[in-house]
Amino acid sequence: GNKMTAILTRKDIVKGLRALPINPGDILLVHSSLKSFGRVEGGADAVIDALLETVGAEGTVMVPTITGRREHGPLSPPVLDLIHTPCWTGIIPETFRKRPEAVRSMSPTHSVAAIGARVHQLLDEHILSYTPCDEHSPYQKNAALGGKILFLGVDQKCNTTLHACEEIAAVPYHLQKEDTKCLVIDAAGKRHIVINRLHSWEGPERNFPIIEDGLIRLGILKKTQIGDAIISLLDAARTIDYVVGRLRADSSLLCQNNTF
Repeated sequence: GNKMTAILTRKDIVKGLRALPINPGDILLVHSSLKSFGRVEGGADAVIDALLETVGAEGTVMVPTITGRREHGPLSPPVLDLIHTPCWTGIIPETFRKRPEAVRSMSPTHSVAAIGARVHQLLDEHILSYTPCDEHSPYQKNAALGGKILFLGVDQKCNTTLHACEEIAAVPYHLQKEDTKCLVIDAAGKRHIVINRLHSWEGPERNFPIIEDGLIRLGILKKTQIGDAIISLLDAARTIDYVVGRLRADSSLLCQNNTF
């Protein structure tokens, strides 16, 4: 209907996040849609401030700042300039990565930006990744360090950690057959050649939300609402264990129509 939605404040968002619970010291990987909240006083910056306040000085907030595109491959290698290449993951990550204290990982397609106590532990090895979401990536480091995945007004469709699960389970449809020689330009302007097997965009359509019921049933996923936005919180390690187990039993689990 046309009901007037109250304007949300940073305080409202912190209160909603605490209730999940998100605690001081937590590590969060955050997928987000600013418009899902309705109206937020202070916009993207207020959401970012709320996240940082909720995890506190000992915590860490990460956002995917993904730049990978369908055309990327051996004949069209990606170039990531850490400072200048915008991400396509939304206004919250694009605003977040531009903060002076933010660090961005050196993956040519699936970079992550982070602020907080564990930034280097989570991000520094991403340049060593051979596939975008492997054990060197923040997506798997998040799980190794006991982190959580937070969805602000978006669903499992954007859960990049499920690509990490596909890589761990070595599903047959996920990666390009050939290596790509990529270029990453770091914050100081230094150039780095990174060899990656990129994600195949020609692969089957995914149906990531198919796993949600199982995650809820096992208590791995918790939900709340803040303003107009549905908020979900996942334990990263338990999510990976559960999904990888299911993919090993059925490699087409996450594919649309369950077939590839």
